[in-house]
Amino acid sequence: MEVKDIVDLDIVKTNMTVKTKDEALKDLANQLLDNGYISEVEGFIKDIYAREAEGQTGIGNYIAIPHGKSSYVNKVGVAIGINQEEIPWETLDGKGVKGIILFAVGNDNDGATNHLKLLSLFARKLGNDEVVGNLLQAKKPEDVVEAFA
Repeated sequence: MEVKDIVDLDIVKTNMTVKTKDEALKDLANQLLDNGYISEVEGFIKDIYAREAEGQTGIGNYIAIPHGKSSYVNKVGVAIGINQEEIPWETLDGKGVKGIILFAVGNDNDGATNHLKLLSLFARKLGNDEVVGNLLQAKKPEDVVEAFA
């Protein structure tokens, strides 16, 4: 499995201008809803926040990978947002976040397997400063996929 096989260009936003974590999650969740990945925004966001309460998803280097298993997920997907300005987020390095990679996975057994595969796939790539730099500079959805190539 490669990032390019997972990322749907219709749910990649490179020009976000949100000011808070909540706005970012709602914006990306609406993208997932509009494209058939989830069935409800509020319930999905509630499940994401339940996971956030267990530990921070800001992995440092201006990147956050919010996720959580949710019964509101119709199909596995990844919404990616690149915000123009740093927004406050609980992170490992104390910095804010500009790149948000929101995973949508179901809460069944397949969801658990897909969840771990996705986290592993993206975490490996996001450990590379060059990948992160290219990701945060992305101007269009295709640039995001290219950053992970």
